[in-house]
Amino acid sequence: MPRFPSSSPSASTLSDSVFSQLVAKARALPGPIHPLHVGDTYREPLAAAQAEAQRTADHPRLHNYAPVQGEPALLDAIEERLATRGGPVDRETIQVTCGATSGVSVWAAGLLDPGDEVVILAPFWPLVRGIVAGRGARAIELPFWDRLGDPGFDVEAAIEGAVGARTVAIYVNSPNNPTGRVMPDDALAARARVAARHDLWVLDDETYDDLDYRDARSTPPWARADLRDRTVAAHTLSKTFGLAGARVGFLHGPPAAMRTLRGVQAFQTYCAPRPMQLGAARALREGDAWLAEARSAYAEAGRRAAAVVGVAPPEGGTFLFFDASPHLREGEDVMGLLDRCLEAGVLLTPGAASGSAYARWVRLCYTSVPPRELDDALDRLSRVLRGSGR
Repeated sequence: MPRFPSSSPSASTLSDSVFSQLVAKARALPGPIHPLHVGDTYREPLAAAQAEAQRTADHPRLHNYAPVQGEPALLDAIEERLATRGGPVDRETIQVTCGATSGVSVWAAGLLDPGDEVVILAPFWPLVRGIVAGRGARAIELPFWDRLGDPGFDVEAAIEGAVGARTVAIYVNSPNNPTGRVMPDDALAARARVAARHDLWVLDDETYDDLDYRDARSTPPWARADLRDRTVAAHTLSKTFGLAGARVGFLHGPPAAMRTLRGVQAFQTYCAPRPMQLGAARALREGDAWLAEARSAYAEAGRRAAAVVGVAPPEGGTFLFFDASPHLREGEDVMGLLDRCLEAGVLLTPGAASGSAYARWVRLCYTSVPPRELDDALDRLSRVLRGSGR
């Protein structure tokens, strides 16, 4: 129990430097530094969705509070979008949030209690572990995405083995940050069986769903008969439409859960920014061509980056994840390699941010800089990995 001058033990595990201790070093270095460490895009959003396109003359009381559930125009656009992806969703089960980060925090606050456990398929989005910890719950990290498809890897047995007496939920992010892999249908079915056996919630992180590069997309988990009654899905416009600064996302799920999560939303941030909700509605309704261009450009960038680091091209998302062991010098840990990359002008993220089992891995975002800059970054990185440069 915290008492002055101590803070909450749960909160004290969190940090605003979650991605890399190398960022401060990067600021001190001369010359160009290619920031491939954090997920973002070089592309400007659809003009109609940009902040400056939302005007008081067009939207009276533009800077007042929005409804807690969300702006009606955005709720309309979300309903339409979800219907085309997985089928109709009851409007009352949709909740607009301040991006997916806030959405996952709302989920954790509404469906977890201190002492609960959440099985998190690793490697994972770095912030989810802290969100669970901040609730006083425990993240059970299950090495998964790098093993998926390996001979003898039994998805159902692996997930089952991670479930304990205090487990209340399973968190899955697909397409996955950081591996770029997509969970196949047989693995989704295995996850559903485990969740049903143990009466577990499922948090389906759909941040990169619209950045799926495969020719045929699977039915989303929230639309599957074996998952829909226990799944809360989190979405964001940050990655799909290049609106990370807008802080607009949304949740949807079973009615009973969503009534609770709407209450949590009201007490956490009350509402997402009204001007940017209106911009988000425009992106959802008018941004298909923008998204198609982004998807094509990102897929090509992912293929180029994958060839350099020696992994398969990503199936979706904006990241690659690779084992750096072959590139480490004698006695060197991964931070030594990342220091050498930084000195060469490339900033990357240590894999341990995405799971404690990945201390010798590295994460790379291939969408954060324009193609020409990415080519330069990859050339510099290639020289470091080959051992011919710094």
